[in-house]
Amino acid sequence: MIKVVLATRNAHKMDEIRQILDEVPVEITSLAELDIEVDVTEDGDTYTANALKKAWAAARATGLAAISDDSGLEVDALQGAPGIMSSRFAGENATDEENNLLLLSMLEGVPEGERGARFVCAAVLVLPQAPPGEDEITCNGQWRGRIGLRPCGSHGFGYDPLFIIPDEDATVAELGEAYKRRNSHRAKAFLALAKHREAFD
Repeated sequence: MIKVVLATRNAHKMDEIRQILDEVPVEITSLAELDIEVDVTEDGDTYTANALKKAWAAARATGLAAISDDSGLEVDALQGAPGIMSSRFAGENATDEENNLLLLSMLEGVPEGERGARFVCAAVLVLPQAPPGEDEITCNGQWRGRIGLRPCGSHGFGYDPLFIIPDEDATVAELGEAYKRRNSHRAKAFLALAKHREAFD
């Protein structure tokens, strides 16, 4: 079993990824638990590029293998926005509420049938001791839905109160954390990553 550092200080994301990888033989710590600050400018032009930047920064700071992800919401009616700018949609230090309000304002007047969207996630594992070409593993996941007319539900974070799962006719924030752990874009990406079991042995 290897020890890896999760390259985030976001407590919500940390809990979610730990639960997704619960059955994988890996010991996960975090930058917050190690009390390490890593300053990374997420200026990549893809989710994978940003995830790799964060993972390599954490690996260099700790000497450990590192896992990270970058994810975003892509709205059809906005030609894929906010995309990689999802967490900073309303500004560099925007709150979830501010991002959600901006999204709703930009979709004002767009009918329910044209509010399709997807969550996208790139999950990565970097192995600083491995030879070049074998030191990065990347996987992707996505989750289709639509954007509601108003926030609903009190579970989850980010755009969860707006993202409706059509088969459930409810938002992710209404469906709860257990449902999200089984079905989300992040779950799909990290479970695909976990299939590379040799990297975690």
